[in-house]
Amino acid sequence: MRSELNRREFIKVLGSLPLLKLAVDLAPSASMETSQQEAIGPNILVIVFDALSATNVSLYGYPRLTTPNFSRFAEKATVFNRHYAGGSFTSPGTASVLTGTYPWTNRAFHLYGTVAPDFEERNLFHSFAEDNYHRMVFTHNDLAAMLLYQFGDDIEQHKKTKELCRFSEYFLADDFFPGDHNAAFLGERTITRGQRGQDLQLPSTVYASALHRVWRTYGKQKQRAEFKKSFPRGLPSTNAGPIQYLLEDATDWVKYQVSHAPQPFLGYFHFLPPHEPYNPHKDFINIYSDEWQPVPKPQHFFTQKYSDADLNGKRKNYDEYIAYADAEFGKLLDHMEKTGLIDNTVLVVTSDHGEMFERGILEHITPTLYEPITRVPLVISRPGQGERIDVDMPTSCTDLLPTLLHAAGKSVPDWVDGQILPTFSDEVIESERSVYTVEAKSNPKPSPLRKGTIAMVKDRYKLIYYFGYEGYDEQYEMYDLLNDPEELENLYSESNATAGEMKAELHAKIVQVDEPYSRR
Repeated sequence: MRSELNRREFIKVLGSLPLLKLAVDLAPSASMETSQQEAIGPNILVIVFDALSATNVSLYGYPRLTTPNFSRFAEKATVFNRHYAGGSFTSPGTASVLTGTYPWTNRAFHLYGTVAPDFEERNLFHSFAEDNYHRMVFTHNDLAAMLLYQFGDDIEQHKKTKELCRFSEYFLADDFFPGDHNAAFLGERTITRGQRGQDLQLPSTVYASALHRVWRTYGKQKQRAEFKKSFPRGLPSTNAGPIQYLLEDATDWVKYQVSHAPQPFLGYFHFLPPHEPYNPHKDFINIYSDEWQPVPKPQHFFTQKYSDADLNGKRKNYDEYIAYADAEFGKLLDHMEKTGLIDNTVLVVTSDHGEMFERGILEHITPTLYEPITRVPLVISRPGQGERIDVDMPTSCTDLLPTLLHAAGKSVPDWVDGQILPTFSDEVIESERSVYTVEAKSNPKPSPLRKGTIAMVKDRYKLIYYFGYEGYDEQYEMYDLLNDPEELENLYSESNATAGEMKAELHAKIVQVDEPYSRR
């Protein structure tokens, strides 16, 4: 019989949070015993580095040497040079990767958003559930974790975030509400920190939050003192520091898992670096002493009013953090090559969205959808691949799920928005199709699109459409990405024939995706 806590009882539990934390830490943890199964398909390993913009990756021509190990990996892999995220932050970006659908289809629009009920079994893990694949996941990112818990019935091994952290404020949801993690996590986060989410408007509990604040301050100070020499800016963490971790702990765990898990396996490992705050190991601090400066760009009408000097300083810190993440990927790649796992594994490296340091805007929580936010890396190696292949046509993160299914000899379901990536199939690829990035975090989930930004890339052109914003409704920008990769010359006008064609196509698409919600 299932027992439940009401809100009053939950608050009482939180009042004893430090003691509960101690009890949990002292409790023995179960270890998973693995046995090798006879492999019937290739292993699939998806590595996501959060907030990694292709524009800052040296593999793609960035002037700072940020990713030497990505470049080494690319020597025997397929490199997608114009690959686009489905959203501008983790929730829609990750949901698009894991479902093969755009946010307007899966409806994971919001911060801490989850997919619509129809997609709880339309995901990467469920797609491999009947083929003897051992499915295992881990993420540092609590937004990505919301989706992994939503798909939990199809995941056999879910490593809890806190188990690979040096400090975590959150533990009640994981340890006491595993069957209802998402609601419990949001409740714990709100009650102890007084923070409010998109759909959650609960005040903090004064006693619980005060006691929790004392405990977490002590925990953070202890970690900072212990690792001050190795991480002078502080340990890698989430924004405001609810968790603190070492990327090395996570990559070491992944190396062990891929060597000991039953085969074939499907692994999805979503690391937070280089997402801010940019706290690399000391070996990567100040490694870029160059005088290089990015192309200056005018302030956007959605500017956050950062100066170019501030943005360039943050960009250098971000580049250092990318180099740190790349070095850890290099260790994982070395392990895959040394053990021979690379020879029977489809290895994917990508990101959920990018990061921005221009037009007065920092990072990615913005209505704008320029290339630094929307264009992300995608590099895939196939078993036995011996040379680099470059793909220059636009591709979408929604293409990854159908491609992995095809690589494993499985059929592609008709509900995906994506298609099999070029070079992975003998079928004719639609070379002039449009790919999209959707920003709609202010749009109600079960409603037609009424406020947001959509970027549409087709061939060499990119159309950006802003709608529903006060003072900036029905605004358009269009760029020729071949001749103007920095997106400096807005070509949009009512008399531009290409702009007119793209605008008509985009609006027809919006009518199509709105149709199920317009009838309600």
